[in-house]
Formats: sequence, structure tokens, C-alpha cells
Amino acid sequence: MKTVKAIPLGQVLGLLVLAACASGPNPATAQDVSRSTAPAVQSNRASLRIPAADGHFHYEGRIDFSDTNAPVLIWQASRVSIDFVGNAVQLLFDDAKGQNYFNARVDGSNTIVEANEGMPVSPGTLSGFGPGRHHLELFKRSEANAGTVHFRGIEIVPPAKVWAPTLPHYPLAMEFIGDSITVGACNEDGAADQWDDRRTHNCALSYATLTAEAFDADYRNTAVSGMGVAMGWVPMKAGEIWNRLYPGTNSPPADLHTWIPKVVFVNLGENDDSYPRAHGQPFPANFTGGYVALIRAIRAAYPDARIVLLRGGMFGGARSEPLRIAWESAVTQLEAGDKGISHFVFKHWTSTHPRVADDRIMAGELCAWLKEQNFMQAYR
Repeated sequence: MKTVKAIPLGQVLGLLVLAACASGPNPATAQDVSRSTAPAVQSNRASLRIPAADGHFHYEGRIDFSDTNAPVLIWQASRVSIDFVGNAVQLLFDDAKGQNYFNARVDGSNTIVEANEGMPVSPGTLSGFGPGRHHLELFKRSEANAGTVHFRGIEIVPPAKVWAPTLPHYPLAMEFIGDSITVGACNEDGAADQWDDRRTHNCALSYATLTAEAFDADYRNTAVSGMGVAMGWVPMKAGEIWNRLYPGTNSPPADLHTWIPKVVFVNLGENDDSYPRAHGQPFPANFTGGYVALIRAIRAAYPDARIVLLRGGMFGGARSEPLRIAWESAVTQLEAGDKGISHFVFKHWTSTHPRVADDRIMAGELCAWLKEQNFMQAYR
């Protein structure tokens, strides 16, 4: 797998040249977003520019469309896709903040695209592919709290043509709310967790993405590393940001009416345990109340959704007695008054953040349980 560094510093700058691939398209897009359609722009003799507002693009994710010409790709697992014919495709980004890593997939061939703040442009090229119609998907593999970037569209080397990709029929929609375990943080690291380079934090192979893909589900991942219910390693708490456009307490609210999940998974509590333990403090006494309030807020926003309360994946969720007691107290209260709420505890856990192999095991456990419950069929 190749990595391409291409980071904008001023106006629209190109990141990557992807040569067209010979195999047939592999469509993978989701919701239609009501946006204006802009025509392709001939930027120079050698290329055809397709601006981000062009109606052939399809977007998935909680994305900031306040400027349709430069939508902000925020949350991990956000996707942008289009079908095209052309000898090469250049991705256009602008105004990067922090670190942003994408999987750029063309007909199953993947290149990691790096769009980080304050770095010079260094476009790369994939070559040796044949002509034909191809499917391009950008998948944001790094998390929202690590960085955001404006997407400006693509440039295609003629002969060039674009189509809206074929939209799959998703049988259901899932939302995953959680922390670093759900993000997929560190899952491609070596023996030790590292946070300096988010390239190895791959949400595409998180247990959340693997679970959604197992059910052919559309999905959103609104998790933040270090976040807790009552306290954590980051200042924001889950109840403050789960329904916001950006992962910050000063963010405008997200529009929760344009995309509504059928199943919501919540995996929180690890940081409520690890942060006070690391600082010689007791487990937060207000965890249970905060957890109950969070789930009830989710229920108010999604009255018809199935809500699954998860625990585990790392030491706290698997071995912490204070967390277990507080979490079970919250679960008992919530399930007693809401038949649409259930819970699941992962058996597999790791002392570091879960690696990809661990994510696969966790996804396998969760998928097996979901199938055993037979309630997934009712929410399709």
C-alpha cells in the first residue's frame, strides 16, 4: 500500500494522481445529499476539473456543506465517491487542519492519501493501468479530533468523463458512538501505541466498520479518542458532542433529520476508568447518571432506533470493577424502561489499543451476537 503526501497551503492544491484502473467499477456510496450541481470546469488544456459541488459526487458522513464548493470532511469513515473515465485523476484539497489520512480506492486498489496541515505539496502517481470506467472512493481513515480538510473536487486528464456512482441499497443504517476503541486508533501500530502519526489509525478496519460492512449497512462513526461520559483524556464529554457537526463543544449542532440510524451502538466508559486511575483519583461518581442522560438524549433524537450498549475492548471495560458496577447500574435503569435498548459485553480485550486482528475478533463477537438476537431483521 502506497502513501501519497500532498498538503495544500493556499488555494486549491492537488494531492494525488491516480491513473485509471482496468477492472470494472466497485460502487460504494450512500445517501444523496441535496446540493447544487456545478458544471465541470476546464482548468487547463491538460485536465478537466470537477468541482466538489458537482452533482456526480456522492457523500456519506456528517460533513459540513456550508460551502458546497469546499465541503469539510470531518468525521472518520466519511466517504466521497464518483465514477470516471480518464487517464489520471488528481484529488483537490484545501485548508487542512491537523492530520488527515484517506484511503483512496480505485476499483479495489488502495493508496493512502495524506493531507496534513503545514506540509508542502508532494503529489504522487499511480501508473500502469488501462482505460475504462472506474470507481473512486475516498474514505477518511483518521479521526475527526485529529484533523479536518476541505474537499475541492478532482481534476481528470482527458479523455475524461464522470458519472454518479451506482448507489447500493443499504438494508439498514448504523451509528457508532464511542472513544478510541471505536475509532480504530492505533490499530495498525506495532507493539506500542503511538499518537504522533495518525497514518496507522485506520477506521476502515475498526470493529465498527467491520460490523457495518458485515450487515451491508450504511453507517456513521462519531467517536473521539480519549472521550468519556464524566471525564476523560480530552476536554469534551460524549454528552456534549455526540450530536454536533464537529467534535467540539463550540460546534453547531448536526442536522439529525437528514440521516437517521436504525441501530445505534454506544461503547463508552474506558476513559472514565483509565483517566482517574492514572491520576490517583476515584472512579467518577456521576458516571451512571451521565450515561443514562446520554442514552436518553439519543433515544429522544432517534425514537425508533434500536440502541445497543457496549462495553469492552480494553482493560477498563474488561476488568475494572468500578466501571462494571456503574455501567451495569445504568444498563439496568435504561433497559427497564425501554424495550428497544439491549447490551453486549466483548469477551476479547487488549492491554494496548486493539490492533486490526483484535478489531476483527471484536467484530466477529458482535456480529454473532446480533445474529443470535434476531432483532436485526426487525430494524431493516
